[in-house]
Amino acid sequence: MTIDFWGLGLQAVNVLILIWLLSRLFWRPVAGAIARRQDESQAIMDAAHAAQAKADTALEEVTRARADIDAERDTVLAKASVEAETAAKAARGAARTKAEETIAAAQATIERNTEVARKANATQASDLSLDIAAKLLERLTSPTVQTAFLTLLIEAIEKISATDRAALVANPSGIEIVSATDLGTEREALETAICDALGGTPSLHFVTDPDLIAGLELRSAHFVLHNSWQADLARIRKAVKDAA
Repeated sequence: MTIDFWGLGLQAVNVLILIWLLSRLFWRPVAGAIARRQDESQAIMDAAHAAQAKADTALEEVTRARADIDAERDTVLAKASVEAETAAKAARGAARTKAEETIAAAQATIERNTEVARKANATQASDLSLDIAAKLLERLTSPTVQTAFLTLLIEAIEKISATDRAALVANPSGIEIVSATDLGTEREALETAICDALGGTPSLHFVTDPDLIAGLELRSAHFVLHNSWQADLARIRKAVKDAA
């Protein structure tokens, strides 16, 4: 077997030329493209990592904001609950105070009305009793009773000061002697007794007033000497009303 060294040399040269050509025309561009692709991929990865970091940061911010909102909401709700409870307590207190005031006012009104009714009933009862007493006293009127009132009248006149008695005697309008019934024949004796008690001779005018029931009263323009059952009943009526 014969070896063709020239052919082998040429083939070796061709291989070297091919390798050189491939390295110049193929491997370098491909390596550059691969490098560029690697750089682009790395840039994309870096951008993705940056976006992920931003997204994570934004998520953390949103989480914190949400937590702050939840905390603020809880604070607002708690404050609102406290304010509502305070307002409710104040409303209940005001309502209770108002109710107590209303009850107290109603109680005072009831007591006042009860007292007014009691006084009115007492007044009506006393008026009725005094009216009944007046009717009964009318039946008890007699000369003996009239004589007793005359005695009381003379005693009352004698208790008046001498100056007042003199003024009554000198009164130009005279003096009225009021009786419940017409004195008739008793007038002269009564006139004498009164003049003696006054210590003078005044002008006497005899007047009949059935409302006296029984008794004798002395009246002038500026002076009245009460001496009758009517006056006694009036004093009793006043005392009962004052005591009510």
